[in-house]
Amino acid sequence: MKIRRILATAVAAAVTTPVVFLSAAPAFAEDKPASQTQDQKQTIKELREAVAKAQTAYEAAVVAHAKAEEALAALDKADNPLKKAAVDAKKASELAAAAKNVADGQLADAEKALAEIQAKPDATAEEKALAEKAVADAKTGADAAKTTAETKAAEAAEAKDALDDARVAAAREAEKARVAKEKAAKELDAAKEALREALAEEEEEPFEDCEADKGIIGSLTGPKEITAGQSGIFTFRVTNKGSAEIESVDGSAEAYMYEGINLDKYLHVSWSSATHPKWQPIEEDTMFSTSALKPGKSFDFKLKVTVDAKAPAGDGAVSTGAGYVNEDGSCGWTDEGTYAGFAVVKPTKPGTGSAGGNGNTAQQGGQSTTPVTTGTSGTLANTGAGSSTMPIALAAGAAVVLGAGAMVVVRRRKAGADA
Repeated sequence: MKIRRILATAVAAAVTTPVVFLSAAPAFAEDKPASQTQDQKQTIKELREAVAKAQTAYEAAVVAHAKAEEALAALDKADNPLKKAAVDAKKASELAAAAKNVADGQLADAEKALAEIQAKPDATAEEKALAEKAVADAKTGADAAKTTAETKAAEAAEAKDALDDARVAAAREAEKARVAKEKAAKELDAAKEALREALAEEEEEPFEDCEADKGIIGSLTGPKEITAGQSGIFTFRVTNKGSAEIESVDGSAEAYMYEGINLDKYLHVSWSSATHPKWQPIEEDTMFSTSALKPGKSFDFKLKVTVDAKAPAGDGAVSTGAGYVNEDGSCGWTDEGTYAGFAVVKPTKPGTGSAGGNGNTAQQGGQSTTPVTTGTSGTLANTGAGSSTMPIALAAGAAVVLGAGAMVVVRRRKAGADA
């Protein structure tokens, strides 16, 4: 069982109030019965499995609903067999009805002519016979046209009914699929909520055998500037420098700004990786790998820091941490947190003649591979946003305390990206 751990709490607390880790540690020293801990772990495992199943069911329901809607819409396409049959049958019925009208008119004309001839005193028998034959022929034609028109009308009605029945059936299937999707969504939400509640109720416990592991190293690279209203891509690389395999890696990240109050609301962080390619918000999903990390190998998490357009210019940073817990109980976390500084800049106004903004599109687009910081030196790269040393000191302190604080918070398990 690969147990995911989250370090986001450590990141946030390290940035804001570093002493919380040092002062809070004794508060978590209360022992917990082994049997209760084992039951709790089993419950969490089952809840995670329930979330995974609910996620699979929801995704299947989404696909089924999309297919049902597609099938319903397809019935109105010109190349649909039922639609084409209904259109052709309607045209044939209209033509047959028009032919019947012509035949009826010809019969009426023949009957009128016969009446006029019969009214003539000097009409010959031959004239009367011809007129009577014309009426008989017209009546035969009118009767045949009537039969054809009725047949074509019935065929048109049948084709229309077939199309309508198919529409009704497809609409019912689409509605059933929609209801199933909504049900699956509610069940997924309920499973996630149950997991969140279980994790929130899980008490902190000491993990005496787990300690900072210098064999797991983190590095962070990314842009030095991010323009307000745009995003920057960072790469958080976790490397196994130890001699033992790590079954999976957990990580978390926090972006923040230094100057002013309540500026962090302008920064939004999401993550992805090779095993989880879709961007997922950090505040909802722990970063985690699903593949073993062998000695000497690395695993990359991508971090997308999006800066709100209303964000003021100033200094910011991203702090990250990583840890692991193997099934055999071996565990550890990065000895120190990793951080990268960047400058938030305002977009260049048209006509100013200044490059402005990020300037380097590789940095803005996240293609930069130049390390902004190693995370162990305690210094930030030059952001170009000023010479104040206080933000740098805060970030460096946060990174150091993050490593120590992880010992307290690594035991708090939160819902992973599949929750």
